[in-house]
Amino acid sequence: MLVSQILKDKGDMVFTASPSDTVGAVAALLHSRRVGAMIVVTEDGAVAGIVSERDVVSMVASEGSGGLNRPVSVCMTSDVIFADPRESVDELLTRMTDRRIRHLPVLKDGRLAGIVSIGDLVKHKISEVTAEADGLRAYISAG
Repeated sequence: MLVSQILKDKGDMVFTASPSDTVGAVAALLHSRRVGAMIVVTEDGAVAGIVSERDVVSMVASEGSGGLNRPVSVCMTSDVIFADPRESVDELLTRMTDRRIRHLPVLKDGRLAGIVSIGDLVKHKISEVTAEADGLRAYISAG
């Protein structure tokens, strides 16, 4: 299965933040939107970074509650790793596992086209394996 199919199934909505938004404001948005990461974009729409729950926790652990008033640009990951809609679930699972990341923004023709999480990929992989097992059972029982 390709990333494009996952985005077709789950939708292409991407929650974004500005580099100047506070860590506290972004934490509140992560919580209210029930997502684990947000893409940080500049005023012209360019991707500046990605900020995850893990980044927020690290900021609070290192700076205490005062870190919540800092701009998100100080704790985001600015070296963003992207996915392409034509990549397979297996390719992304390998990349995410190797790099120990949980979210990948998807770029299509240089534009933000969505975001996939490790949970999205695992869900689709399980569905794929289950369908394959069901097909094999049907084939064997038809004998």
